[in-house]
Amino acid sequence: MKAPERGALPRGLAATLGRAYGRLTETVQGLSDADFQRETRCPGLPVGPMLVHLLFDAERALVAFASPAAAEADRDFVSYWQDFPPQPEGDTGFERGVAAAYRKPGVLVQHWREVSEAAVRAAATALATKGHRIETQGHVLQASDFVATLVLEATVHHLDLIVGLPGAPEPDPEGLQVTARTLDGLFGPEAWDVIDWDTTTYILKATGRLPLDEDDQDMLGPYAKRLPLLG
Repeated sequence: MKAPERGALPRGLAATLGRAYGRLTETVQGLSDADFQRETRCPGLPVGPMLVHLLFDAERALVAFASPAAAEADRDFVSYWQDFPPQPEGDTGFERGVAAAYRKPGVLVQHWREVSEAAVRAAATALATKGHRIETQGHVLQASDFVATLVLEATVHHLDLIVGLPGAPEPDPEGLQVTARTLDGLFGPEAWDVIDWDTTTYILKATGRLPLDEDDQDMLGPYAKRLPLLG
């Protein structure tokens, strides 16, 4: 399957976020202490600290949904990420320290479940309110655009998590679609028709999780220099 058809975001984004978060919960539930130390696709962020990173994202979502903005939106679900260019490897000590403080993986997983499910309920409420806008990371977004950014974050990090967890569930298909649609917007329409990857490969290569090989370079031609689109 090539990258998904270009178009508007799907309806029912709160349900999409719920499935994306739910599959993350399914992935980490019941993992052992050793599993929480397994490496992910993000250097320095094993499974446990990666879950902490996602937990912080869900907590940020709760704050944002509870802080409606009066100003007009200055970003959408694509342009929001233009302020997040690929970054060099940073200090991940904080997430690792927080993960260690939970002592037992099950306690962290339970906290993640409670916060993520609350974020999904808050997303549903926000999306049911016409014109609801939120402020986050110094920008204002429509609620639907903000939820789409949360879906992308959950989906990409789900792919990060499962690299060392054989048999783990794959990300939600609609979450993959939303993520690929976002990357389409960052990549640019003139580059779309050259992409011949399946959706998951597209996401992994467009975000720098997988390197471009010689065939990829030939396929992309001058567009190869645009990658990675996200860090």
